[in-house]
Amino acid sequence: MAESEKSVTQGKVPRRKFLVGGGAALAAGAFAAQIPGSAAQPAAAKASYPSSTGYIVYDSRLCWGCQSCMFNCSVAHYGESNPSLSRIQIIRDAPSFTKYPLDVVMAPCRQCVTPLCVQNCPTGAAHVDTEHGNVRVIDEGKCIGCKRCLQMCPQNPRRTVWNPYKKKSTKCDLCLDTPFWSREGGPGGEPACVTGCPAKALKLVRETPPQEDVAGYDVNLVPPRPKMPSGKTPTPAAKQPAPKS
Repeated sequence: MAESEKSVTQGKVPRRKFLVGGGAALAAGAFAAQIPGSAAQPAAAKASYPSSTGYIVYDSRLCWGCQSCMFNCSVAHYGESNPSLSRIQIIRDAPSFTKYPLDVVMAPCRQCVTPLCVQNCPTGAAHVDTEHGNVRVIDEGKCIGCKRCLQMCPQNPRRTVWNPYKKKSTKCDLCLDTPFWSREGGPGGEPACVTGCPAKALKLVRETPPQEDVAGYDVNLVPPRPKMPSGKTPTPAAKQPAPKS
């Protein structure tokens, strides 16, 4: 029996294979150490960022799943009706017959207090726009297409979106830069998805939602019912006389 076969049989690795494999592992480790935020690097101090002054919250119980917000988003940013370019995602789970309200998943960008997309971007393309309400944005001009922001986004689905035509990453900027949207966006403006939602299931707020889980963004947007005096019912409208012939 050849020596290499004996080594495999006895649960040992041949010396030559060990050296080759070990060299490859060392090379891979050295390469990984050069990647910002990789496990091979020492843990960097946790950075802090100024909180965004605008957030999109939603009510999944009101959402129709019509995806109007997705089409509005792609048209406002790119001038074309293309849901794959939308920076908000609406997922309908009808094929598995999931019961309401879990049959529709709404996924707008959370404008995270600690934005991992910003922390791990190697070029600064993902950054906090301090001149426009601290909105977390991506500068496509600086993006090198490494997809690091997509990999690091902790949400499912990812809130950063890949543009397959430009080979760049994008994300919601609260409509700060929307050349095809006639209204002012940003934290104090009107994002296209919010304004165009027929079910009024989206809302722009200024207070930071709880960051622990998705529930902090899924809020009750049902308008309150008008209150009537106790024990009274609405007075019916007076009957109009029939028109004279």
